[in-house]
Amino acid sequence: MSNSLQLLEPTQLGPYPLKNRIVMAPLTRNRAIEGNVPQPMNAEYYRQRATAGLIVSEATQISPQGQGYPFTPGIHSAAQIAGWQLVTQAVHEQGGRIFLQLWHVGRVSHPCFQPNGDRPVAPSAIAPEGEVATFTGSQPYVVPRALETAEIPKIVADYRQAAENALAAGFDGVEVHGANGYLLDQFLHDGSNHRTDEYGGSIANRAKFLLDTIAAVVDVWGSDRVGVRLSPSGTFGTMSDGDPLALFTYVVQQLDRLNLAYLHIVEPRVAGNETAVDPDMTMSTHYFRTIYAGTMISAGGHDLTTAEQTLADGDADLVAYGRLYISNPDLPQRFATGQPLTPYDRSTFYGGDEVGYIDYPVLAAVA
Repeated sequence: MSNSLQLLEPTQLGPYPLKNRIVMAPLTRNRAIEGNVPQPMNAEYYRQRATAGLIVSEATQISPQGQGYPFTPGIHSAAQIAGWQLVTQAVHEQGGRIFLQLWHVGRVSHPCFQPNGDRPVAPSAIAPEGEVATFTGSQPYVVPRALETAEIPKIVADYRQAAENALAAGFDGVEVHGANGYLLDQFLHDGSNHRTDEYGGSIANRAKFLLDTIAAVVDVWGSDRVGVRLSPSGTFGTMSDGDPLALFTYVVQQLDRLNLAYLHIVEPRVAGNETAVDPDMTMSTHYFRTIYAGTMISAGGHDLTTAEQTLADGDADLVAYGRLYISNPDLPQRFATGQPLTPYDRSTFYGGDEVGYIDYPVLAAVA
């Protein structure tokens, strides 16, 4: 395979030169096994993948209230900051760049994760369908508690503090997780947001929490080191809206004004972990490119061919890979040399130890 691949071309992201246009997508792996603190094993995992142009870390809760799954890392304690410093140092020693994804899961949590066993919080007291993974197995989602209006600025302040903690941990930037049915996404969709205050009703009101959060994070980092992830076609977490095209057109138009590092779009072909239900790709990067002038990342189900086509069409500037990065730590080298990709093992995606985490082979080891 020739190095003339567009995917392997260097590019600029905000203040940072990137060695290629390949992004390691945020991947929840449930391996912060000691107090939600990153460990040396986690640092090795990211070190192995530092040949990506950019790594976006696994989703990382901004506060104890933001947790929704076992063994996910946080960024709200001194121990967590120190743990993430192991990761950023490992990536930087390999010449890589890494952004931290800031996360609050909202209603898709469970009382077992919440301080004092409280109910999870949400825009409205509406439970999602299905079950959540807990320390003792799957449990039905509970009806969440609707946030009081006065509580929302306090969560925005948690995002700000988490952004400051990420700066202290040595990250190159942060990504605000506004996708995949988590708290900020729950506020956007009218299926989960039935509020009648300034955070509900109109599209502008429902977008206020997200935009206020981004403003707080930008105040810490500057706009050119902040990215935002959206999943306009996503249904994970029982997301639904009466007019999603109008909703996300408005949101992206607002983001276009902010001179962000990037906008990270989960393509319609993917919804959470499942194949999506928007075969005509209405709300894809192809559409959002018409209203967003900044750097855009396309994520979701890409192989080498679709990535090259996306870049050739000008629909995105970088392409994110998730599952392929789990099993191919040296993914850019595989693409450059045309070597076969190692298949991934779904049974080791979530939780566990080194197996299926840091033991996948790289080309030098294979040779």
